[in-house]
Amino acid sequence: MEVLQADNISKQYGTGANAVHALREISFHISQGEFAAIVGTSGSGKTTLLNLIGGLDVPTGGEIIIRGHNLAGLKRKQLTVFRRRNIGFVFQNYSLMPVLNVYDNVALPVTFDRGKHAGHRYIEELLKELGLWEKRTRYPHELSGGQQQRTALARALANKPAVVLADEPTGNLDSCTAAEVMGLLKNSCRKYNQAILMVTHNESLAMNCDRILHIEDGRLVRDRNLDKGGALL
Repeated sequence: MEVLQADNISKQYGTGANAVHALREISFHISQGEFAAIVGTSGSGKTTLLNLIGGLDVPTGGEIIIRGHNLAGLKRKQLTVFRRRNIGFVFQNYSLMPVLNVYDNVALPVTFDRGKHAGHRYIEELLKELGLWEKRTRYPHELSGGQQQRTALARALANKPAVVLADEPTGNLDSCTAAEVMGLLKNSCRKYNQAILMVTHNESLAMNCDRILHIEDGRLVRDRNLDKGGALL
């Protein structure tokens, strides 16, 4: 079942002679339970694409449809609620709240959405699954980089989103911890049947995904399905 459709996505900054085409007519669809990597050189448009899919920016052309909802058709407040309920974000710098402990950081998006009706049992399950339950009362500065990234992953999964967007989630980690986080991402993709779209510059990490979308100069130049061993584009 397709959960994400990106159809002819373009993004232009500036006009006329000063126009910069960050993305040019990119199209792909992602299914539930699929783990896809976006790779490409620095400045190729990877993070721009992720921001558009996450509703953090607006495309100049094309449509982004998540769970049957066209993001362009949502008003600002509707988009905020939709994003909170359907999209999870994992960033390279973790983006944890320093004044909140592990448990409260993870519960934050759920608390925003459901208040006291937050799914505490599910959050407990997540924290145990990611090896964080014993650290639930610790604060971000008391955690290692890997533990902070696992906390960020748990927070991204807390609202049971349809799509998880990860921007260089292993960029600040050593190779051993990076491999561990990749394993956790893959496991969560399978266990919770979510679509995960990960931006990475690390081709060897990308090879652990189901699919690789290769972007250069704002264009999708290759779409490779690793399960089938072939190229779709």
